[in-house]
Amino acid sequence: MTNTLPTLDALNQLFATRHSCRAFLPTDVPQQTIKDILACAQKVPSWCNAQPWKLTVTSGEETKRLREALMAAALGGGHDPDLPFPTAYENEYKSRRRDCGWALYEAVGVKKGDRAGSARQMMENFSLFGAPHCAVLSSPAELGGYGAMDCGGFVAGFTLAAQAAGVASIPQAAVASFAPLLHDMLEIPADRQILCAISFGYSDPGHPANGFRTSRAALEEFTDWRG
Repeated sequence: MTNTLPTLDALNQLFATRHSCRAFLPTDVPQQTIKDILACAQKVPSWCNAQPWKLTVTSGEETKRLREALMAAALGGGHDPDLPFPTAYENEYKSRRRDCGWALYEAVGVKKGDRAGSARQMMENFSLFGAPHCAVLSSPAELGGYGAMDCGGFVAGFTLAAQAAGVASIPQAAVASFAPLLHDMLEIPADRQILCAISFGYSDPGHPANGFRTSRAALEEFTDWRG
């Protein structure tokens, strides 16, 4: 019997080709393709098979409405996430964050010290990078960190399934920083924590923001072998 399961090499290639897309074409993704991506992503593991993730997926005019509301909120300030943001990035985490940011700025032509340019690029988060679709992800508040951890697995599953379907994506914590707006506009119940959004669509291959890639740490940096 022929083994039809994907090989580790094939999975590694899928991981290697996936990247956080920061410029999308306006073309809509067919709804059936979105459903196929979701059906694939939901096969990730979760504690006690709770499957705590729920998504509100926008398209068309709803994405436009969300984009406009987020842009207005971002210009006014007042971030209020359901899940507290990190208090600090130190050591290697600070270095990786800085390296990613400067690689993006270099790709789009923002020079060091150009605060106006970096602010413009930051605002792209709230325009959803021009994506035609956005999925806002939430988890029951009573499940706490473990519900959030399970949803992190779903985010990974979604981005890989999307990549396999030829659809680009970017998980965005920045969008979740305006949780009250999202609860109200998208009618997400107050007893659910909004964790992040995933903007998705077809990548604009000619945009410079899609021309850089982040690096990954060596195994020795995150693995402690015993025995």
